[in-house]
Amino acid sequence: MNTVGLSEKVLWDSITMRFKAYMDLLKFRLSALVTFSAVFGFVLGHHGQTFSWAGLIGLVLGGFLISGASGAANEIKEREFDKLMKRTKTRPLPMEIISVREAYWFAVIAAVTGVLLLAYFTNLLTTGLGILSMILYVFVYTPLKRVGPIAVLVGAIPGAMPPLLGWTAVTGSITYEALIIFGIQFIWQFPHFWAIAWVSDEDYKKAGFKLLPSGGQKDLNTAIQIMIYTLFLLPLGLLPTYFGLTGLNSGIVATVCGVLFLAQTFSLMKDCSRKSALKIMFGSFLYLPITQIAYLLDKV
Repeated sequence: MNTVGLSEKVLWDSITMRFKAYMDLLKFRLSALVTFSAVFGFVLGHHGQTFSWAGLIGLVLGGFLISGASGAANEIKEREFDKLMKRTKTRPLPMEIISVREAYWFAVIAAVTGVLLLAYFTNLLTTGLGILSMILYVFVYTPLKRVGPIAVLVGAIPGAMPPLLGWTAVTGSITYEALIIFGIQFIWQFPHFWAIAWVSDEDYKKAGFKLLPSGGQKDLNTAIQIMIYTLFLLPLGLLPTYFGLTGLNSGIVATVCGVLFLAQTFSLMKDCSRKSALKIMFGSFLYLPITQIAYLLDKV
């Protein structure tokens, strides 16, 4: 390879590496899942109105950028702790692929752009909820992670906000239906977060993160709490059917998924093993999108 070709390859590799670093900073996959939940709320909220593609596109772009900005701010604030953990030490800031100053401005630009998109394409209520979500995630949940498991309670609020944002983007109001889909995702956060905290307990302890309940122990008490919150998903999953938001088929799907999800918690209560917690973690990743898709397909 000649010198020119080698230089072009080095330049291209550098551009690719920095692009990947910025996508990592945005927590691309997580932000994409958040955006899907917002789209779920948007579509479910339509009841005979003319479908607004502009509103949907604005919600998708604005919601993605707000979620990404929150993730980037989280990584900026936790960059020294991320160096201590195996799962996070290869992030862009610990690896010094991009500077803290660059990351800061990137997060600010993403946040401002996301807010402006929501304000222009949706409404003030949705925009306000998006801003509240960022504030709770970055300035309350993030520092609380080193204080105690109350962080999970606080983090569950912005974590459950996307379907609510989607609903308010199309309706302009918070109704009981909106609170139902918010509530399902809110309760889901607890077994989801605690399973991750159980699996990553050793890493989290290195950074001083305290997310597990019951004094931070991987014991039967924590397993029981995970089971109880998972159990709550069974009646909650039937509420969209009960209130006529969706049909019977989605209620059946939600119940089956809830029972399977709950069954995984019994294994954890039996052996309190990392393997059982890992199954719950993956089960949580499957439960939410499957039930949300079922609700969409069965929308009344």
